[in-house]
Amino acid sequence: MELNKYIDHTLLKADATKDQIIKLCQEAREYNFASVCVNSCWVATCKKELEGTDVKVCTVIGFPLGAMHTVAKAYEVKEALADGADEFDTVINVGRLKAGNIDYVTDDIAAVVKAANGKTVKVIIETCLLTDDEKVEACKCSIKAGATFVKTSTGFSTGGATPEDVKLMYDTVHESGLKVKASGGIRTLADAEKMIAAGAERLGCSAGKKIIEEYKAGK
Repeated sequence: MELNKYIDHTLLKADATKDQIIKLCQEAREYNFASVCVNSCWVATCKKELEGTDVKVCTVIGFPLGAMHTVAKAYEVKEALADGADEFDTVINVGRLKAGNIDYVTDDIAAVVKAANGKTVKVIIETCLLTDDEKVEACKCSIKAGATFVKTSTGFSTGGATPEDVKLMYDTVHESGLKVKASGGIRTLADAEKMIAAGAERLGCSAGKKIIEEYKAGK
């Protein structure tokens, strides 16, 4: 697979404007990225801008904290699905996981999977807030809930993706068929290559254009 198809071209900042979202879509169209990843209010805009391409529209659910009611997460999925979303990156309830409430975490993810109606669901476990044992537990919850990917980070907490976390997640989920998305702090080609080598099959980054230009320059 070409590097561009690893990349979810991302803009999740609170102050993102419509013009910036349109520019994101134009870049995704130009570089033929896997998807754009945006907050759910922009899904319909992106769907329109990307019409006629195979670039998917990914949106985030329960972002960035993951601590809202499960019903709210499922409703956000349904609204985004109606607007044309193709993929959903949902944040786990980190506090519930750390308290050992595994059934709650699994059911929370499963509600998003059900609402997504067969579409790709990536589960953000926010690795920077978890111990290695908790990371493994979060991955197991994602497997049980029927998710498609596990994802390292929101990029809005205390840290982002590391190759070590990607490998741990890959080792935990790959036999089940789940994939790993690395996200948070991936700004260079070297960063991207390290994540892919560790097992990532998707990369969430706002620096996708820069990474691809660096990749092309080195070919």
